[in-house]
Amino acid sequence: MKKILLSLTTLVAMAVPAAAYAAEQIQIVGSSTVYPFVTVAAEEFGNNTDFKTPIVESTGTGGGFKLFCAGVDASSPDISNASRAIKSSEREMCAKNGVKNITELKIGYDGIVLANSKAAEPYALTKEQVFFALAKHIPSDGALIDNPNEKWNDVDVSLPDTKIEVYGPPTTSGTRDAFVELVMEPSCKDLPEFKAAYVDKKDRKKVCHMMREDGHYIEAGENDNLIVQKLQSNPSALGIFGYSFLDQSSDIVQGSTISGVEPTFANIADGSYGVSRSLFVYIKDAHVGVTDGLQKFAAELISDEAAGEYGYLSAKGLIPLPQEELTEMQGRVSALVESAAE
Repeated sequence: MKKILLSLTTLVAMAVPAAAYAAEQIQIVGSSTVYPFVTVAAEEFGNNTDFKTPIVESTGTGGGFKLFCAGVDASSPDISNASRAIKSSEREMCAKNGVKNITELKIGYDGIVLANSKAAEPYALTKEQVFFALAKHIPSDGALIDNPNEKWNDVDVSLPDTKIEVYGPPTTSGTRDAFVELVMEPSCKDLPEFKAAYVDKKDRKKVCHMMREDGHYIEAGENDNLIVQKLQSNPSALGIFGYSFLDQSSDIVQGSTISGVEPTFANIADGSYGVSRSLFVYIKDAHVGVTDGLQKFAAELISDEAAGEYGYLSAKGLIPLPQEELTEMQGRVSALVESAAE
Protein backbone atom coordinates (compact mmCIF):
# COMPACT_ATOMS: atom_id res chain seq x y z
CA MET A 1 0.00 0.00 0.00
CA LYS A 2 2.85 2.41 0.88
CA LYS A 3 4.47 1.72 -2.49
CA ILE A 4 1.18 2.40 -4.27
CA LEU A 5 0.64 5.69 -2.41
CA LEU A 6 4.23 6.73 -3.10
CA SER A 7 3.78 5.98 -6.79
CA LEU A 8 0.53 7.96 -6.90
CA THR A 9 2.20 10.90 -5.15
CA THR A 10 5.04 10.83 -7.66
CA LEU A 11 2.60 10.76 -10.60
CA VAL A 12 0.63 13.69 -9.23
CA ALA A 13 3.83 15.67 -8.69
CA MET A 14 4.89 14.98 -12.27
CA ALA A 15 1.48 16.06 -13.58
CA VAL A 16 1.40 19.42 -11.77
CA PRO A 17 3.44 22.25 -13.36
CA ALA A 18 6.34 23.53 -11.27
CA ALA A 19 4.77 27.02 -11.21
CA ALA A 20 1.84 25.59 -9.25
CA TYR A 21 4.01 25.21 -6.18
CA ALA A 22 4.13 28.36 -4.09
CA ALA A 23 7.54 29.97 -3.81
CA GLU A 24 8.22 31.43 -0.39
CA GLN A 25 10.59 34.20 -1.47
CA ILE A 26 10.48 36.65 -4.36
CA GLN A 27 13.43 36.32 -6.78
CA ILE A 28 14.57 39.46 -8.64
CA VAL A 29 17.32 39.82 -11.26
CA GLY A 30 18.46 42.47 -13.74
CA SER A 31 19.84 45.98 -14.05
CA SER A 32 22.68 47.17 -11.82
CA THR A 33 21.22 50.69 -12.06
CA VAL A 34 17.78 49.64 -10.81
CA TYR A 35 19.29 47.26 -8.25
CA PRO A 36 19.84 49.82 -5.44
CA PHE A 37 16.27 51.11 -5.64
CA VAL A 38 14.62 47.70 -5.70
CA THR A 39 16.93 46.51 -2.91
CA VAL A 40 15.80 49.37 -0.66
CA ALA A 41 12.15 48.57 -1.43
CA ALA A 42 12.81 44.88 -0.75
CA GLU A 43 14.28 45.68 2.67
CA GLU A 44 11.32 47.91 3.53
CA PHE A 45 8.96 45.15 2.42
CA GLY A 46 10.76 42.50 4.47
CA ASN A 47 10.91 44.68 7.57
CA ASN A 48 7.30 45.85 7.50
CA THR A 49 5.33 42.80 6.35
CA ASP A 50 5.10 39.13 7.25
CA PHE A 51 6.76 38.17 3.94
CA LYS A 52 10.42 37.27 3.49
CA THR A 53 12.73 39.96 2.11
CA PRO A 54 12.97 39.47 -1.67
CA ILE A 55 16.31 38.30 -3.05
CA VAL A 56 17.72 40.86 -5.51
CA GLU A 57 20.63 40.05 -7.84
CA SER A 58 22.52 42.47 -10.09
CA THR A 59 22.98 40.63 -13.40
CA GLY A 60 22.67 43.47 -15.90
CA THR A 61 19.54 44.20 -17.91
CA GLY A 62 20.29 41.77 -20.74
CA GLY A 63 21.44 39.03 -18.39
CA GLY A 64 18.33 39.55 -16.27
CA PHE A 65 15.99 39.07 -19.21
CA LYS A 66 17.76 35.83 -20.16
CA LEU A 67 17.08 34.43 -16.69
CA PHE A 68 13.58 35.90 -16.46
CA CYS A 69 12.55 34.56 -19.87
CA ALA A 70 13.93 31.06 -19.31
CA GLY A 71 10.58 29.67 -18.08
CA VAL A 72 7.65 29.92 -15.66
CA ASP A 73 8.68 27.26 -13.15
CA ALA A 74 8.78 28.31 -9.52
CA SER A 75 12.58 28.49 -9.45
CA SER A 76 12.70 31.11 -12.22
CA PRO A 77 12.84 34.84 -11.37
CA ASP A 78 9.59 36.64 -10.59
CA ILE A 79 10.82 40.11 -11.55
CA SER A 80 13.43 41.49 -13.92
CA ASN A 81 14.81 45.01 -13.39
CA ALA A 82 15.73 46.97 -16.51
CA SER A 83 17.33 50.30 -17.31
CA ARG A 84 15.67 50.23 -20.74
CA ALA A 85 12.45 48.86 -22.17
CA ILE A 86 12.33 45.18 -23.04
CA LYS A 87 13.26 44.43 -26.67
CA SER A 88 10.93 42.65 -29.06
CA SER A 89 13.53 39.86 -29.38
CA GLU A 90 13.43 39.41 -25.60
CA ARG A 91 9.63 39.24 -25.59
CA GLU A 92 9.89 36.56 -28.28
CA MET A 93 12.42 34.64 -26.15
CA CYS A 94 10.03 34.86 -23.19
CA ALA A 95 7.04 33.66 -25.23
CA LYS A 96 9.03 30.77 -26.70
CA ASN A 97 9.72 29.56 -23.14
CA GLY A 98 6.14 29.97 -21.92
CA VAL A 99 6.52 33.43 -20.35
CA LYS A 100 3.64 34.92 -22.30
CA ASN A 101 2.14 37.49 -19.94
CA ILE A 102 4.41 40.19 -18.53
CA THR A 103 3.48 43.39 -16.69
CA GLU A 104 5.73 46.39 -17.32
CA LEU A 105 6.08 48.96 -14.56
CA LYS A 106 8.02 52.17 -15.03
CA ILE A 107 9.33 53.17 -11.60
CA GLY A 108 11.09 56.45 -12.36
CA TYR A 109 13.86 58.13 -14.32
CA ASP A 110 17.63 58.23 -14.16
CA GLY A 111 20.40 60.18 -15.85
CA ILE A 112 23.55 58.68 -17.36
CA VAL A 113 26.62 60.59 -16.33
CA LEU A 114 30.24 60.84 -17.42
CA ALA A 115 32.05 61.42 -14.16
CA ASN A 116 35.63 61.78 -13.00
CA SER A 117 37.50 62.05 -9.74
CA LYS A 118 37.21 65.24 -7.73
CA ALA A 119 41.01 65.19 -7.60
CA ALA A 120 40.95 66.41 -11.22
CA GLU A 121 39.24 69.24 -13.06
CA PRO A 122 35.66 68.56 -14.18
CA TYR A 123 34.91 68.04 -17.87
CA ALA A 124 32.60 70.16 -20.01
CA LEU A 125 31.56 68.02 -22.97
CA THR A 126 29.05 67.78 -25.80
CA LYS A 127 27.50 64.59 -27.16
CA GLU A 128 29.42 65.11 -30.40
CA GLN A 129 32.76 65.33 -28.58
CA VAL A 130 31.98 62.14 -26.67
CA PHE A 131 31.14 60.39 -29.94
CA PHE A 132 34.43 61.41 -31.57
CA ALA A 133 36.29 60.23 -28.47
CA LEU A 134 34.62 56.82 -28.12
CA ALA A 135 33.28 55.74 -31.53
CA LYS A 136 34.96 52.82 -33.24
CA HIS A 137 34.81 54.61 -36.60
CA ILE A 138 34.78 58.35 -37.31
CA PRO A 139 34.66 60.38 -40.54
CA SER A 140 37.83 61.87 -42.02
CA ASP A 141 38.31 63.47 -45.45
CA GLY A 142 35.02 62.04 -46.70
CA ALA A 143 35.68 58.48 -45.54
CA LEU A 144 35.24 56.41 -42.38
CA ILE A 145 38.40 55.45 -40.52
CA ASP A 146 39.33 53.68 -37.28
CA ASN A 147 39.23 56.24 -34.49
CA PRO A 148 42.76 57.71 -34.20
CA ASN A 149 42.07 60.11 -31.30
CA GLU A 150 44.43 59.41 -28.41
CA LYS A 151 43.81 62.47 -26.22
CA TRP A 152 40.78 64.62 -25.52
CA ASN A 153 42.39 67.61 -27.22
CA ASP A 154 42.69 65.50 -30.39
CA VAL A 155 38.89 65.62 -30.43
CA ASP A 156 38.68 69.34 -29.66
CA VAL A 157 41.53 71.73 -28.84
CA SER A 158 39.41 73.19 -26.04
CA LEU A 159 39.52 69.87 -24.16
CA PRO A 160 42.33 68.72 -21.82
CA ASP A 161 45.64 67.33 -23.03
CA THR A 162 44.74 64.05 -21.33
CA LYS A 163 44.59 60.47 -22.61
CA ILE A 164 41.09 59.28 -23.47
CA GLU A 165 40.26 56.61 -20.87
CA VAL A 166 36.62 55.87 -20.19
CA TYR A 167 35.38 53.05 -17.96
CA GLY A 168 31.93 51.90 -18.97
CA PRO A 169 29.40 49.07 -18.95
CA PRO A 170 29.47 45.98 -21.22
CA THR A 171 27.03 45.15 -24.01
CA THR A 172 24.73 43.24 -21.62
CA SER A 173 24.04 46.46 -19.71
CA GLY A 174 20.93 48.58 -20.15
CA THR A 175 23.08 51.60 -19.27
CA ARG A 176 25.28 50.79 -22.28
CA ASP A 177 22.20 50.43 -24.51
CA ALA A 178 20.80 53.76 -23.33
CA PHE A 179 24.15 55.53 -23.61
CA VAL A 180 24.72 54.57 -27.24
CA GLU A 181 21.13 55.49 -28.12
CA LEU A 182 21.17 58.85 -26.33
CA VAL A 183 24.74 59.98 -27.01
CA MET A 184 26.40 58.03 -29.82
CA GLU A 185 23.52 57.55 -32.27
CA PRO A 186 22.25 61.16 -32.51
CA SER A 187 25.84 62.39 -32.98
CA CYS A 188 26.45 59.93 -35.81
CA LYS A 189 23.35 59.04 -37.82
CA ASP A 190 23.18 62.21 -39.93
CA LEU A 191 26.90 62.54 -40.70
CA PRO A 192 27.31 62.40 -44.51
CA GLU A 193 30.04 59.76 -44.41
CA PHE A 194 27.87 57.37 -42.37
CA LYS A 195 24.82 58.02 -44.56
CA ALA A 196 26.84 57.29 -47.69
CA ALA A 197 28.46 54.14 -46.30
CA TYR A 198 25.28 52.76 -44.67
CA VAL A 199 22.16 53.66 -46.62
CA ASP A 200 20.05 51.24 -44.62
CA LYS A 201 19.12 53.00 -41.36
CA LYS A 202 19.28 49.79 -39.30
CA ASP A 203 22.81 49.08 -40.49
CA ARG A 204 23.83 52.68 -39.82
CA LYS A 205 22.35 52.55 -36.32
CA LYS A 206 24.32 49.40 -35.55
CA VAL A 207 27.60 50.99 -36.68
CA CYS A 208 26.86 54.24 -34.83
CA HIS A 209 26.49 52.21 -31.61
CA MET A 210 29.93 50.59 -31.94
CA MET A 211 32.44 51.62 -29.27
CA ARG A 212 36.17 51.56 -29.89
CA GLU A 213 38.06 48.44 -28.76
CA ASP A 214 41.62 49.75 -28.60
CA GLY A 215 41.83 50.36 -24.86
CA HIS A 216 40.37 53.86 -24.73
CA TYR A 217 36.89 52.55 -23.84
CA ILE A 218 37.31 50.00 -21.08
CA GLU A 219 34.47 47.62 -20.22
CA ALA A 220 34.32 47.53 -16.43
CA GLY A 221 31.53 45.01 -15.83
CA GLU A 222 28.05 45.45 -14.40
CA ASN A 223 29.15 46.83 -11.02
CA ASP A 224 28.94 50.63 -11.17
CA ASN A 225 30.55 50.91 -7.73
CA LEU A 226 33.64 49.30 -9.25
CA ILE A 227 33.82 52.10 -11.83
CA VAL A 228 33.69 54.68 -9.04
CA GLN A 229 36.60 52.89 -7.35
CA LYS A 230 38.60 52.92 -10.61
CA LEU A 231 38.07 56.66 -10.95
CA GLN A 232 39.53 57.12 -7.47
CA SER A 233 42.73 55.34 -8.48
CA ASN A 234 42.88 56.96 -11.94
CA PRO A 235 41.94 60.66 -11.67
CA SER A 236 42.54 61.30 -15.38
CA ALA A 237 39.85 58.78 -16.43
CA LEU A 238 36.10 59.16 -16.88
CA GLY A 239 33.38 56.65 -16.00
CA ILE A 240 29.88 56.06 -17.36
CA PHE A 241 27.13 55.11 -14.89
CA GLY A 242 23.72 56.09 -13.54
CA TYR A 243 23.07 59.36 -11.72
CA SER A 244 22.23 57.59 -8.46
CA PHE A 245 25.83 56.35 -8.17
CA LEU A 246 27.08 59.91 -8.70
CA ASP A 247 24.67 61.10 -6.02
CA GLN A 248 25.84 58.45 -3.56
CA SER A 249 29.53 59.15 -4.24
CA SER A 250 29.41 62.94 -4.59
CA ASP A 251 32.30 63.31 -2.14
CA ILE A 252 34.52 61.27 -4.50
CA VAL A 253 33.40 61.95 -8.08
CA GLN A 254 31.85 64.78 -10.08
CA GLY A 255 29.67 64.75 -13.16
CA SER A 256 30.64 66.33 -16.48
CA THR A 257 28.34 68.92 -18.00
CA ILE A 258 26.77 67.91 -21.32
CA SER A 259 26.20 70.91 -23.59
CA GLY A 260 26.53 73.15 -20.54
CA VAL A 261 23.94 71.31 -18.38
CA GLU A 262 24.94 69.65 -15.12
CA PRO A 263 23.67 66.15 -14.25
CA THR A 264 21.58 67.15 -11.23
CA PHE A 265 18.34 65.74 -9.82
CA ALA A 266 16.43 68.85 -10.93
CA ASN A 267 17.91 68.94 -14.45
CA ILE A 268 17.12 65.27 -15.04
CA ALA A 269 13.61 65.68 -13.66
CA ASP A 270 12.76 68.64 -15.89
CA GLY A 271 14.37 67.09 -18.99
CA SER A 272 17.04 69.76 -19.52
CA TYR A 273 19.85 67.23 -19.00
CA GLY A 274 19.95 65.42 -22.31
CA VAL A 275 21.16 61.98 -21.24
CA SER A 276 18.30 60.51 -19.21
CA ARG A 277 16.19 57.36 -19.48
CA SER A 278 13.29 55.48 -17.88
CA LEU A 279 13.79 52.67 -15.37
CA PHE A 280 11.54 49.59 -15.32
CA VAL A 281 10.63 46.40 -13.55
CA TYR A 282 8.93 43.50 -15.35
CA ILE A 283 6.67 41.10 -13.46
CA LYS A 284 5.98 37.52 -14.51
CA ASP A 285 2.17 37.37 -14.39
CA ALA A 286 2.18 33.57 -14.09
CA HIS A 287 3.86 33.90 -10.68
CA VAL A 288 1.25 36.25 -9.22
CA GLY A 289 -0.69 34.24 -6.65
CA VAL A 290 2.07 31.61 -6.74
CA THR A 291 5.05 33.44 -5.25
CA ASP A 292 4.18 34.68 -1.78
CA GLY A 293 3.68 38.44 -1.65
CA LEU A 294 4.58 39.18 -5.27
CA GLN A 295 1.70 41.53 -6.03
CA LYS A 296 2.04 43.20 -2.62
CA PHE A 297 5.71 43.86 -3.26
CA ALA A 298 4.90 45.34 -6.68
CA ALA A 299 2.40 47.64 -4.96
CA GLU A 300 5.06 48.68 -2.43
CA LEU A 301 7.58 49.45 -5.16
CA ILE A 302 5.36 51.96 -6.97
CA SER A 303 3.52 53.29 -3.91
CA ASP A 304 3.53 57.02 -3.15
CA GLU A 305 5.60 56.25 -0.05
CA ALA A 306 8.32 54.61 -2.17
CA ALA A 307 8.26 56.08 -5.68
CA GLY A 308 6.33 59.31 -5.09
CA GLU A 309 7.81 62.81 -5.20
CA TYR A 310 8.83 62.63 -1.54
CA GLY A 311 9.22 58.86 -1.34
CA TYR A 312 12.15 56.99 0.13
CA LEU A 313 13.43 56.02 -3.35
CA SER A 314 13.63 59.68 -4.31
CA ALA A 315 15.91 60.16 -1.31
CA LYS A 316 18.17 57.47 -2.84
CA GLY A 317 18.44 59.32 -6.18
CA LEU A 318 15.50 57.96 -8.19
CA ILE A 319 13.91 60.71 -10.28
CA PRO A 320 10.17 60.26 -9.60
CA LEU A 321 7.46 59.89 -12.22
CA PRO A 322 4.86 62.63 -12.63
CA GLN A 323 1.89 61.79 -10.39
CA GLU A 324 -0.37 60.99 -13.34
CA GLU A 325 2.10 58.42 -14.67
CA LEU A 326 2.71 56.95 -11.21
CA THR A 327 -1.06 56.55 -10.77
CA GLU A 328 -1.18 54.69 -14.08
CA MET A 329 1.52 52.27 -12.85
CA GLN A 330 -0.39 51.74 -9.60
CA GLY A 331 -3.45 50.90 -11.68
CA ARG A 332 -1.48 48.23 -13.52
CA VAL A 333 -0.60 46.58 -10.21
CA SER A 334 -4.23 46.75 -9.08
CA ALA A 335 -5.26 45.03 -12.31
CA LEU A 336 -2.59 42.42 -11.69
CA VAL A 337 -3.98 41.71 -8.20
CA GLU A 338 -7.54 41.53 -9.50
CA SER A 339 -6.46 39.19 -12.30
CA ALA A 340 -4.73 36.91 -9.81
CA ALA A 341 -7.86 36.82 -7.64
CA GLU A 342 -10.09 35.65 -10.52
